[in-house]
Amino acid sequence: MNANNIPPITEDDIANYLINTPDFFERHASLLAAVQLTSPHGNRAVSLQERQAEMLREKIRNLELRGAEMIRHGHENTAIADKLQRWTRELLLTREARDLPAVAVRAITEHFLVPQVAIRAWGVAPEFADEPFAQGASEDVKAFADSLMRPYCGGNPGLEAAQWLEDPAGAVSLALIPLRAGLAPQAFGLIVLASADSSRFAPDMGTDFLEGIGELTGAALSRLRP
Repeated sequence: MNANNIPPITEDDIANYLINTPDFFERHASLLAAVQLTSPHGNRAVSLQERQAEMLREKIRNLELRGAEMIRHGHENTAIADKLQRWTRELLLTREARDLPAVAVRAITEHFLVPQVAIRAWGVAPEFADEPFAQGASEDVKAFADSLMRPYCGGNPGLEAAQWLEDPAGAVSLALIPLRAGLAPQAFGLIVLASADSSRFAPDMGTDFLEGIGELTGAALSRLRP
């Protein structure tokens, strides 16, 4: 074969050779000290060993950051669990069923620092029909609550339920949580959480925690039903 027809050696060829010849640097140990690489921290040249040490230090820093992030999330989750436990305890200690909506609203506001909270329930027992929490839910709102398989989170495009709040104009972002009794498909109420911060209740946020709030509140407020 003509030498001019031999394909040039590529970087992949060199890399494959070194991978498949692990004793190469044993036979040519002096090359390890002679190889110079560009440092990622400037344009200076460093030895292969120094570059490897820099890469190892970078990996260690990344692991330390990930560890610190995991610890932070762990502390945050513990704090949330503690608040949820205190909130649940308040519901369980409420003896009068008619007081439950007000207790739930106050506790959510205080423990989870939600600026505005409102609750409405329908289909309640006759003795609760005149309570404030049993007023103002239209058929459209009830149908909307039935349609929610998980909480709605997002902006406030003039939703009717926002009018239950003390300051509807200040409700820039909302979370609407349906209340159900156990596994019943129909909702019997709705929790409205609102904030002036547009990012507080965003469409892409996780809703597991809000779903838990809805399940616990629904279980507690089921005492209002006939």
